[in-house]
Amino acid sequence: MAVVRDLRVLLRFRDFRRLLVVRLLSQLSDGVYQVALAAYVVFTPERQASPTAIAAAMAVLLLPYSLLGPFTGVLLDRWRRRQVLLYGNLLRAVLAAGTGVLIVTHVPDWVFYLSALSVTAVNRFILAGLSAALPRVVDSERLVVANSVSPTAGTIAATAGGGAAFVVHLWMAAGIGADAAVVVMAALLYLCAGLSARTMGADLLGPDPHFLQPRIGAAVASTARGLLEGLRHLATHRPAAYAMGAMAVLRFCYGALTVTVLMLCRYSWAAPSNTSGGLALLGLAVGVSGAGFFVAAVVTPWATGRFGVAGWITVCAAAATVVEPALGLPFRPAPMLVAAFLLGVTTQGAKIATDTIVQSSVDDAYRGRVFALYDVFFNVAFVGSAAVAALMLPPDGRSPLLLILIAVLYGATAIGTVLLRRRSDAPRCFT
Repeated sequence: MAVVRDLRVLLRFRDFRRLLVVRLLSQLSDGVYQVALAAYVVFTPERQASPTAIAAAMAVLLLPYSLLGPFTGVLLDRWRRRQVLLYGNLLRAVLAAGTGVLIVTHVPDWVFYLSALSVTAVNRFILAGLSAALPRVVDSERLVVANSVSPTAGTIAATAGGGAAFVVHLWMAAGIGADAAVVVMAALLYLCAGLSARTMGADLLGPDPHFLQPRIGAAVASTARGLLEGLRHLATHRPAAYAMGAMAVLRFCYGALTVTVLMLCRYSWAAPSNTSGGLALLGLAVGVSGAGFFVAAVVTPWATGRFGVAGWITVCAAAATVVEPALGLPFRPAPMLVAAFLLGVTTQGAKIATDTIVQSSVDDAYRGRVFALYDVFFNVAFVGSAAVAALMLPPDGRSPLLLILIAVLYGATAIGTVLLRRRSDAPRCFT
């Protein structure tokens, strides 16, 4: 099989394997930490979750640092990316341990969210740095395969971490003790992720030395200019801009569906008092979605060869247009779980294609800034979808109107990418 053969060749790159280990451990930790937060906010028996509360939590955790995302990109293009992966994960280990202490000490919600916000702030650097570093450890011919393996493997690792966190929660008595234990577990994994970055040379992941500004003050002072330069660079590289726009819409849809499934698991598919049952159903949904991510990693290299990189985004959006209402509108667990799997395939398949377009279309000197902007689009879209879901969802999570709106957005994305590819300059800018 061609995919297996290419993957076997890719794994012969020693530095790729080392970077992959850092990604796997980092995102495994993310999965554990995120499930701990979700369980504390949504499934702790003492708390009554609502779509509005979930949307507020997402906004607090994602929006402020998403808006500061381009500033992280400016620093990523000046700091050595290997050092970011090392010290960023060590810092997250300390901050996550602090979150666990806050959970058991019953602090006000705003203090808890501030602590969690600090962990997600560092995460902006880690994920953008991992993506920007990938072209430094593989050759250009295998970049599509690398984008299939690395981010998708990271997503699967995050799913596995979430699964482990679910198991710990179900094994322990429901309550803040279980939440704190899982957060400490995440802190230990963050520590392992940071130490694994030491297996790579400090200068291996770039950026090139003549782009470095060792003095932090100089880097901060140039942030505004660097942000404008990154935006101008993206504006003149339309393949990346088009793909990022399409992916932001798909992320919006995925975010709204995430809030929907959270509320269904909490109040519809299990008795509201049965928080363990609802958490188990959520864990199953996360697991089947992760299986979809794995399938996307396998089929995307073939699919991009068959349909083109941008064409695969179109196929994914078109398939989601049909799958989401057909399986979601019954609001039953079995068809919704099938939808979670299939939408995992389409969402991750589109993301792999988008990553490839962005990495191939922008210059290395700007790659950190562009991926930071990419991160902004991702998280703002996700937070925006949570806000829309909060307005439209009833307490039990059943809103046919919301699912129809999501289907329309999927369809509009598919049509939009087709029209863009048919423009007179499409062979040069969106293929």
